Amino acid sequence: MDRIVYDRMAAHDSTHWWYRARRDILADYLDRYADLPQGARILEIGCGTGHNLPMLAAFGSVDAIEIDPAARAIASQRLGKPVGASPLPGLPDVPRGHYDLVAVLDVVEHIEDDVAALAGMRSLLRPGGKILIAVPAHQWMWSAHDVVNHHHRRYSKATLKAAIAKAGLMPERLGYFNSLLFPLAAAARVAGRLTGRDDSDDSPPPPAVNALFERIFRLERHLVGRVPMGPGVSIVTLAKPA
Repeated sequence: MDRIVYDRMAAHDSTHWWYRARRDILADYLDRYADLPQGARILEIGCGTGHNLPMLAAFGSVDAIEIDPAARAIASQRLGKPVGASPLPGLPDVPRGHYDLVAVLDVVEHIEDDVAALAGMRSLLRPGGKILIAVPAHQWMWSAHDVVNHHHRRYSKATLKAAIAKAGLMPERLGYFNSLLFPLAAAARVAGRLTGRDDSDDSPPPPAVNALFERIFRLERHLVGRVPMGPGVSIVTLAKPA
């Protein structure tokens, strides 16, 4: 990712509506469907500035990996121990067969060989372990945001299922989320394309709008995994070895 993406993450990951509501949605999703053991061993790959680590720590003992040095330093402070730097897809020096949950939250789209990356994650799982995967949806929504984030692709449900299957995994409860605000996001992408004002700036909107978007997005914590969601900005699933 461009340096500015990490800088914005560090500045806004505790206040931006998207980060805040998504953490709550994913926490509820894990609580309902991950079936983690007491004291689960958890690894987040591509943890960025570590903003998801406190949420994941509610489910067990957390390790993390981040390849960007500045983001890794911030994440290490948040985690209270060193964050690793092993890159995907090989994940050298990461113990195999060790984790009950591997979390990759908006990470797989950054890896050129996504199948090899998912297969590498599979090798880290203990028996009964799962991978929590979140990715951006809809290739037609490609924008400057994807460029500065160094994405290789956005996913459809079909292409994500195919990559998961090729990696020797099976998806559970695969579906869209960030659906309630999808019409606004889609309209913004189309408008940016038509006007030539495709902007990568993902700083928070004005406080009142930020609070409104957060309330709307957080409503999905009661829906994701329970009911089929309409098209969304993202896709989420839990994957387990086939």
